[in-house]
Amino acid sequence: MQSSILSLKMKQIIQILCAALSLLAIFDYSPAAAIATLSPGQTLSHGQLLSSPAQIFELGFFSPANSTAKFLGIWYRATPDVVVWVANRQNPITGLTGVLTLSKTGNLILSSAQGTTTWSSNSSTAAASNPVLRLLDTGNLVLAENATNIWMSFDYPCDTRLPGMKMVYDSGAGLDKHLTSWKSPADPSPGDFVYKIENHGLPQMSILMGNEKKYRTGPWNGRNFTGLPFVRDPAYGAEIINGRLISYSDPYNSSIYMRLTMDSSGLLQRYTMNEERDGWILMYTIPSETCSNYAWCGANALCKPNTSPVCECLKGFMPKSEKEWSSYGWTSGCGRIPPLDCQKEDGFMKVDRVKFPDTLSFRVDDSMSVDDCREECLRNCNCSAYADPYLSFSTERNGCLMWFGDLVDVMEFTGEVSTGPRIYIRVPKTELEHMTDWSERKGSKKLVFVATAASLGMLFLIICFGGIIVRRRRAACKKESEDLELPLFGLKTIAAATNNFSDENLIGEGGFGPVYKGSLSAELAIAVKRMSRTSGQGPEEFKNEVILIAKLQHRNLVRILGCCIGGEEKMLIYEYMHNKSLDYFIFDENRRGLLTWQMRFDIIMGIARGLLYLHHDSRLKIIHRDLKTSNILLDEKLDAKISDFGLARMFEGDQTMARTKRVVGTYGYMAPEYAFQGKFSVKSDVFSLGVVILEIVSGKKNRGFKHPSCYQNLLEQAWLLWMENRELELMDPCYSNSCVDAQVKRCIQVGLLCVQNAGDDRPMMPSVLLMLSSEDTVLGQPKKPGFFLNSSPTFSERNASASSEESTTASITITEVQGR
Repeated sequence: MQSSILSLKMKQIIQILCAALSLLAIFDYSPAAAIATLSPGQTLSHGQLLSSPAQIFELGFFSPANSTAKFLGIWYRATPDVVVWVANRQNPITGLTGVLTLSKTGNLILSSAQGTTTWSSNSSTAAASNPVLRLLDTGNLVLAENATNIWMSFDYPCDTRLPGMKMVYDSGAGLDKHLTSWKSPADPSPGDFVYKIENHGLPQMSILMGNEKKYRTGPWNGRNFTGLPFVRDPAYGAEIINGRLISYSDPYNSSIYMRLTMDSSGLLQRYTMNEERDGWILMYTIPSETCSNYAWCGANALCKPNTSPVCECLKGFMPKSEKEWSSYGWTSGCGRIPPLDCQKEDGFMKVDRVKFPDTLSFRVDDSMSVDDCREECLRNCNCSAYADPYLSFSTERNGCLMWFGDLVDVMEFTGEVSTGPRIYIRVPKTELEHMTDWSERKGSKKLVFVATAASLGMLFLIICFGGIIVRRRRAACKKESEDLELPLFGLKTIAAATNNFSDENLIGEGGFGPVYKGSLSAELAIAVKRMSRTSGQGPEEFKNEVILIAKLQHRNLVRILGCCIGGEEKMLIYEYMHNKSLDYFIFDENRRGLLTWQMRFDIIMGIARGLLYLHHDSRLKIIHRDLKTSNILLDEKLDAKISDFGLARMFEGDQTMARTKRVVGTYGYMAPEYAFQGKFSVKSDVFSLGVVILEIVSGKKNRGFKHPSCYQNLLEQAWLLWMENRELELMDPCYSNSCVDAQVKRCIQVGLLCVQNAGDDRPMMPSVLLMLSSEDTVLGQPKKPGFFLNSSPTFSERNASASSEESTTASITITEVQGR
């Protein structure tokens, strides 16, 4: 045993040394002491560093991986592989070393050992008598004379925007400061992609590849960019002069480390550093989804992220190439039906919650009201749409934005956005009446038909009324599906896909009802959740699941494809998970051995990432309330996906906790404060995650736990074993040959931290993910878990009459008792 411990320690030491040598090789790091300033005549050479006051950033020479070329750059001291600025990105030093010199006149000169100048700040000034070079804690390299800045690196962005660094476009002053990607991860020379402010009358932020636009934020409306589905604080990094956006930046906060990077692959990525300052967390990527890609659906089309297919023509338009659209190609876009004719009267159709079309040919007039804008657009035969560019943020501010020609890059907002940017698209009045009055005219035709049918006899009349009822039901179903913002599948389609819901296609059953496997095509397998009449989850849970999951997109959440509503039938259609649910493996004697420890650990990480997204990274803050092993589905690659959002709840704003009198969930996974008091929060889900982690490690169920010793439940066994340093006895023996003991112990300790009795003691999800992923993070000492026999009555004792061991869903009503 002792020799194995020594072997493990030796292995860890070797790994640390290898990592350190790797960093030394890549960044030419030298243990020489860093200097704080550089004065005239002084030099910074290979192996020396210029450090910021709080030692957040360092300036020095580095060589990218697999390269001998040397560059002068700035990086984070804690993560030296993250370079945020490069001086000589177009002229690397190919010799053995380089030297940075500050001249007496205030000019920074970078030269090779042979004396060849490879870069210069061109900041010489006759007025400079005693300039000093400093690296600030913001990451800004500043050359200053007394309190006056002569030159600073923030004026010359590379691929990274740091808080306080401005992106600028001011044609009058000839300024254009933007981000340019590296050519590749190993080559910091200017790459193919640029992120910049475009300002041709209405400014917007765009990603460009040469002259080709890849993404845009939508125009600035005085408060935010209309293509972003959220509103920022008006003072958020925007500099407005005479109503025009001149520069844009992230405000500096000394306690938060953030960066925005234009990646060499064309992705704009926002990162934030974790609390321990030793790693980065990816917050979001742009383009984030298919519809974010510029003009994905072509001209005069609407891209809808949560539909399949994602593209549809705007009302009043049809595909220019039906063949192309039928094969899911949309570049040709849509054309008008019929074309506009200025000799006839036109009208406007309102389209809500969309990113404004690109301002390719447009006119903006701040002196017009919206009503004047409408009339002006009608007078111009080429005007295709108009909008209020300022979204009526201020009743004192007028505005008119008109588009001419095609409408390009229109995207529908989804998620929590119920109102927002809207445009008015010009259509022939006859077509407008056809669209708006169709239901009324259809109804009048029904009345005529019924009146005529009455003369043909009572039997025929009954048939007609029956047809009307069917049509009304279909219309109601269609309206409900439209409210849910999901594709609607017909009952016949789903019945055919599931072989008429045959027992051979039945793959499971939960609180919602039976789940069937089906096939819409040879390539597309689906899972159909069919709500049963005896389901504990009713129409409210059905709609709740549809609304919530349709707004959430993450690789560790199951993807919904649509729904089927017909009469009393309500079904949800999901992507099919080839490997079923997690409990299918870990609690089965024959299948548990198929999951190695690495597979189990990857599943734990996937669940944690999905829960982090729900709690912190999505546009909504979602409390799942029923996280358990049977609700973790596994795809063909065994990637974990959280499912079943029927019981989930959304928190608004700064809300941190809610209370309910109807406690719903599953025995064994509920947090104590939820089970007994009806209080739920993100910490309730963290408790459930802790139970799931311990079940994955042990291969034992917490619910219905049985042990020959005195342990009452899995949580109690795990905690007592951990207290005695015997926690490895908890792990499932089937993966003992494939596991890393330290990693198993870490998972057990993190699981115990998650299931602590008091919610305030449990960690938040960012900390959970960090503790799981980082071996260097020091873990806290877990307190007694919830439902510990010696601290409180067990859950089964409190609810012995509520459920048998085989029951899956708890539903408890809490009665509030008031004192006299």
